[in-house]
Amino acid sequence: MQPRRPEGFDGLGYRGSAWARGEEAPPPYQHSFPARSFSSSGDLSQHWVTTPPDIPGSRNLHWGEKTPQYGGDGNQAPPGLGEESSAASGGEQLNRFAGFGIGFASLFTENVLAHPCIVLRRQCQVNYHARNYHLSPFSIVNIMYSFTKTQGPRALWKGMGSTFIVQGITLGAEGIISEFTPLPRELTHKWSPKQIGEHILLKGLVYAIATPFYSASLIETVQSEIIRDNPGILDCLKEGVGRVMGLGVPHSKRLLPLLVLTFPTVLHGVLHYIVSSVVQKCVLFFIKKKKNPTQIPGEGANTAQSILEDYFPELIANFAASLCADVLLYPLETVMHRLHIQGTRTIIDNTDLGYEVLPINTQYEGMRDCINTIKREEGILGFYKGFGAVVVQYTLHATVLQITKFIYSSLLPNTAQSA
Repeated sequence: MQPRRPEGFDGLGYRGSAWARGEEAPPPYQHSFPARSFSSSGDLSQHWVTTPPDIPGSRNLHWGEKTPQYGGDGNQAPPGLGEESSAASGGEQLNRFAGFGIGFASLFTENVLAHPCIVLRRQCQVNYHARNYHLSPFSIVNIMYSFTKTQGPRALWKGMGSTFIVQGITLGAEGIISEFTPLPRELTHKWSPKQIGEHILLKGLVYAIATPFYSASLIETVQSEIIRDNPGILDCLKEGVGRVMGLGVPHSKRLLPLLVLTFPTVLHGVLHYIVSSVVQKCVLFFIKKKKNPTQIPGEGANTAQSILEDYFPELIANFAASLCADVLLYPLETVMHRLHIQGTRTIIDNTDLGYEVLPINTQYEGMRDCINTIKREEGILGFYKGFGAVVVQYTLHATVLQITKFIYSSLLPNTAQSA
C-alpha cells in the first residue's frame, strides 16, 4: 500500500530538519498554523509529534519510520496507556467468563439436573391412590432408584423437551403482547399502582395463553414410561393446539374445559410471580445492606471477590425466591395438576411400589370440589404429596451453587493476576 501524500513530504517540514536536531532555531510558523507555546525544555523531537499515533491504517510517516515515543531513551511507551487498555480488556473478559459460567451452572441445575425431582413431584401430586405421601426426601430418593431400576434412567427425564417449549411459548407471548399493547414487560424504579396492575395483567394473559400447552407438558412428564410411545419434540405444541381446537386424541367426558383450567393456572402463575418477586427484592436489599460500601476492589483475590459479589447475590436471591414461592403455593399447585390431568386417559407410575401403573379416574367438578375432596379423603397432608422432591430439588440446587462458588473462588484469583 503506497502512502497517500506527495513526494518529499516531510511532516510539514519539521521532522528531520536541522532545528529538530538542535542545530538551528525553529522556523517561523505560517499563517495557516496557529503558534504553540513550549514551556518544557529538552529535545523537541521527542516531546512534540505532528502526526497521529501509529495505529492500523495510519500512514502519515515515511516508510520505516516510527512516531517518536515518550521517554528519554525513545523505546518506552506512553505511561499507563498499554497497561490500562490491557487491564480493561482482561477485566472485561474475566467478567464475561464469570457471568457466563455462573449463569450457565444455575440454569443447568434448574432445568436439567432438577428435572427428575419435577417428574416425581408431579407424579406424587396427581396420584390420589397413594398411601405413601413422600414427604421425606429419603423416600423420594428411594422411589427414584426404583423407577430407574425398572424403567431405566430415561424415566426420570421424560417431558423435559416439552417444559422448554412451554417456557419458550411463555417468553414469546410476553414479548409479543408487550410489543403491541401498552402493557409493560418490566417495571421501572418509578413505578405506579397503574403500572403494577398492567404488568400483572400481562403476566395473567401470558399464563392463560400457555394453559393448553402446560397441560400437554404435564401429561408428558407424568405418563408412565412403560406404556407410552416415544413422543416427538413438537407433540406438546400439537396436543396444545388440538386441545384448543377440540381435535386430537379423544378424551374422557370427565375432561374439564379450558376455561375451568385457566383460572387456577393463571392464579398459580401470578401468585408465584408476585411471591418470588417480593422475596427476591427483599433478599437483594438485605445482601446489599450487609455489604461493606467502603470496600474498594483491588488486584488478584480482591478482584475475584468483587466479581463473585456482583453475580452471586442475584443467584442467591433467585434461589430463595423460587424456594419460598414453591413452598407457599404447593397446595395450589397440587389442585391445579389434579384438574389438568383429569379426563386425559393418563396412566401414571405407582409411586408406592415403583413397578406398577395406575389410571387416573378422578371426577372433580372444579377447583372448589377438588379442594374439598382432597381435604376429606386424603387430609391436609394430601395437598403436600411429593413435597420431599422439593427438598431434594433445592438441596441439589444449593449444592451446585456452592460448588460453583468454590470453583470460581479458586480460579478467578489466578485468572485475575495473569490478566
